[in-house]
Amino acid sequence: MSIKIGVLAVQGAFIEHINALKKLNVEAVEIRQLSDLTNNEIHGLILPGGESTVMGKLLKELNIFGEMQKLIKDGLPVLGTCAGVILLAKTIANDEKTHLSTMDITVKRNAYGRQLGSFKTLGNFKGIGEIPMTFIRAPYIERVSENVEVLSVVNNQIVAAKQDNMIVTTFHPELTEDLKVHEYFVESI
Repeated sequence: MSIKIGVLAVQGAFIEHINALKKLNVEAVEIRQLSDLTNNEIHGLILPGGESTVMGKLLKELNIFGEMQKLIKDGLPVLGTCAGVILLAKTIANDEKTHLSTMDITVKRNAYGRQLGSFKTLGNFKGIGEIPMTFIRAPYIERVSENVEVLSVVNNQIVAAKQDNMIVTTFHPELTEDLKVHEYFVESI
């Protein structure tokens, strides 16, 4: 079976995810409107980094929100990176508004401060090993419920987690040459 993964392409670092998938010989489809989501038989979905508030607003304006939320709740595998984590979180510590609200986590937006708080490091990722991690105006996960598995911790902060069909990273795996997180996601499908 050939796998086809949709990448939300309304804003943010979507092209880098598409390029990573191509390197893995996985077909990628840009999700820009509702028909992209409903007319393509996708086996997984990537919610990229970018501006979570803008992305959440566009999901509603483009009428994608309801169908995307339903697909995720029904078990469509999803990888959320940086802003994608915020879109999936049921609680955002420093914002009353939530978006898709499908994952039992509490996220803190811009947790490391502004652009100057961005950094790169190496960190261990459960089931993968040590990988490069790029944090840009990144959130971190403050709390997880008991049904969420922590996959990575950096500087005593949760930076990757998994719940059922959802995998999230607060860093940008698409901004490095390392494809292990994308491989991990594809293998989970």
